[in-house]
Amino acid sequence: MKKVQLYGMLFGLVLFTACGGNSPEEQKDFLNGYWEIQRVDSPYGNDKDYSISETIDYIEIEDSTGFRAKVLPRLDGTIITNGNTEDISVSIKDDSLRLEYTTAYDQWTETVLEANEENLKVKNQKGMIYTYSRHKLIDLREDGLLQEE
Repeated sequence: MKKVQLYGMLFGLVLFTACGGNSPEEQKDFLNGYWEIQRVDSPYGNDKDYSISETIDYIEIEDSTGFRAKVLPRLDGTIITNGNTEDISVSIKDDSLRLEYTTAYDQWTETVLEANEENLKVKNQKGMIYTYSRHKLIDLREDGLLQEE
């Protein structure tokens, strides 16, 4: 009977580790890259799903500072940006990874709820939860689907 309990506890630990529960330090390792919005959950009841989005977020963090920019991916593998960025400062507070944004016009904080290779989920100070999936840039020229002129 004790073996069954021990195996059950070990299985639970492995399952917890595999399904998430990554630490804020581990979450920090997954922030960099291109992120496409999938869903916004609102505490006010007006949730929204995004089947497709023209722009994606690009995040670049080195050490504990960096930026986020809205970019428009193109079919030839390039991206366009309007040059506007939001400065980000990354910190760990109350056992949570916090992203502190600053622009010329505003400051706000988001708490990372989940960050891994494929997903990013953050919650802002108003209780809005933003769910992103990792975006992989596509170059149709490399795939032979777009001919150069």
